[in-house]
Amino acid sequence: MTAPSTFGLSSEARNLHWLLTNLVEEVPGIQSVAVVSSDGLLLLSSDPGRNDEARQAGARTAKGPRGSSADLATIVSGIGSLTIGAAKLMDSGGVKHTMIAMDEGSLFVMSISDGSLLGVHGSADCDMSVVAYHMALFVGRAGHVLTPELRSELRKSLESESAGSAR
Repeated sequence: MTAPSTFGLSSEARNLHWLLTNLVEEVPGIQSVAVVSSDGLLLLSSDPGRNDEARQAGARTAKGPRGSSADLATIVSGIGSLTIGAAKLMDSGGVKHTMIAMDEGSLFVMSISDGSLLGVHGSADCDMSVVAYHMALFVGRAGHVLTPELRSELRKSLESESAGSAR
């Protein structure tokens, strides 16, 4: 994992970065993690350095980038929107989490209290129950601090990071 610089961030933002780093490093099989705001914007990523690499690779290949947190954020946002719409149509209350098992991997999406989403891309051999448990711990610890001010700070941090790497 490429650790983003947390210099100049508030203690809450540094704590969220630490929680995300801990999630990725402590849980076997996690390949990528993204925290997405309720309006679909990437707030926090496990591999921010790969986002620029993916954009550059996408310009060279017809299939586009694979595996970056920017892609994961797009997928998480879409799946979150789809499941929220399905829950409303079924009159079944809020969506707590979504798990998708594929031949070569897994995708987990979990709601955070403010409407944001936590998305995890796991390897095919990850223990889904362990990943889901640790995601729930992350949501429980991060959900109450993810205020509008903190979301704004995280967005600005990502934007300045990508502007700095473009130079």
